[in-house]
Amino acid sequence: MPTFAQLVFKIKTRKNRPHRGTRSRALLHCPQKKGICTKIRIVKPKKPNSAQRKVAKVKISTGRRIICYIQGQGHELREYSQVMVRGGRVPDLPGVQYHIMKGKLDFEWKENFVRVNSRSKYGITNPKKKKKKKMERENEKNQENN
Repeated sequence: MPTFAQLVFKIKTRKNRPHRGTRSRALLHCPQKKGICTKIRIVKPKKPNSAQRKVAKVKISTGRRIICYIQGQGHELREYSQVMVRGGRVPDLPGVQYHIMKGKLDFEWKENFVRVNSRSKYGITNPKKKKKKKMERENEKNQENN
């Protein structure tokens, strides 16, 4: 038979507490928000990792200022660039809880290689479909000319 203190402790355990909500609170339960870059800088990650990660300080449409991760290789973001922000933290950068969406507004995707995997995260269309559409257009033009 449990004591009164044991019953009270069980009620206070983590399992019975309500879920605290999302990590991306600045988005106010929206999938994305538009924002303006106020500062672009390079940050070093936490202890076991070493790199130079690009981050931007963004003022989103709600008026909050948040730190966002710039993903991919290469970018041309500057101060006052308009960007679309989505949730998603970066585990080795403390305080970075958001990502900037590639291919939206002023943040164009521009990389040195053809990306095949994870294309939807970076806003890249399927290269195979592009070739098919191009071939179809050329065939239509050839048929019109004949």
